[in-house]
Amino acid sequence: MAAHPGAYGIIVLYAVLWFVLDRASLDWHGVATLAVWFMTLLIQRTEHRDTQALQAKLDELLHAHSQANNSLTKIDDQEPEDIVRHRTEARAGD
Repeated sequence: MAAHPGAYGIIVLYAVLWFVLDRASLDWHGVATLAVWFMTLLIQRTEHRDTQALQAKLDELLHAHSQANNSLTKIDDQEPEDIVRHRTEARAGD
């Protein structure tokens, strides 16, 4: 949810409410806190975009290769430990 563009609106709304309701406490520390939250969302969104692009590229490669194991297109639904186990088994089979 942090990668959704609406998350930025929540931070802006929070900042406006903070300014309106308790302007005295919105000092440099408060501004720094808002900046950290904003940067965190920016990093999350960038990371999510990169991950989705990488997954799309990998899916295309799997679909294009005639001997590819199509079950791998849904591997991201598994737990990380299961993915590592699958990769280890695949390398042992080579």
